[in-house]
Amino acid sequence: MTGPSRIPPVPLLELRDVSAGYGPFRAIFDVSLEIAEGKVLALLGSNGAGKTTIARIASGLVRPTSGEVFFEGVRIDKFRAYRIARLGIVHAPEGRSVFASLSVEENLVLSFRREFGRRGASAALDRAYELFPRLGERRKQVAGTLSGGEQRMLSLARVLVHPPRLLIADELSLGLAPIIIDEVYRNLAAVRDAGTTLLLVEQYVGHALQIADEVAVLTKGTVAFRGPTDDLGDLSEWLLPTPG
Repeated sequence: MTGPSRIPPVPLLELRDVSAGYGPFRAIFDVSLEIAEGKVLALLGSNGAGKTTIARIASGLVRPTSGEVFFEGVRIDKFRAYRIARLGIVHAPEGRSVFASLSVEENLVLSFRREFGRRGASAALDRAYELFPRLGERRKQVAGTLSGGEQRMLSLARVLVHPPRLLIADELSLGLAPIIIDEVYRNLAAVRDAGTTLLLVEQYVGHALQIADEVAVLTKGTVAFRGPTDDLGDLSEWLLPTPG
């Protein structure tokens, strides 16, 4: 006599046969991916493989031309980006999203007052400096004069103080010094341990594989490999570039 069958849990994020592009140019073709709640999926591939397009689709910045996107079982590919953000999806894009003419602290306070109110902003500020002590040391410095890595820390601090349900992190290591990459990924690991689901978009595999549960490798807009990190094997050497 067999016991009752178990219904598998609904993925937190799921893409089903998604294609998309920019004008006449197709970027991804029939991509299917899913991430279970509390897990980390590393989305890997060379430049131009379609990784950032998938990140933008998940956060509503790009609409697919075909296929479906679900968040916790609810179809969201027709939602506007602000509505998707309200579900608890945050997209940390490639680049440095800071107000260059404001100080580090002014950047943080501006964001925290909007999210936590005047009373909650002080505690959030303390938490940001706890996550990234380097920002505390430079709290009065104008953000535009920070190094590229420090500006990335500043943009991430605004997100990680109150981690979302799903964090889409796009090319965090691009152009950063190794010591700063280490610090960024330590904080991402802490966010993962606290229960946030992560979609890590990376061109280089190193740090992403250390915290990922599963890997999807893109080549020319299609999924060439998908599975547990331990099964990736030597694919990383012939599908992905390594820093020079």
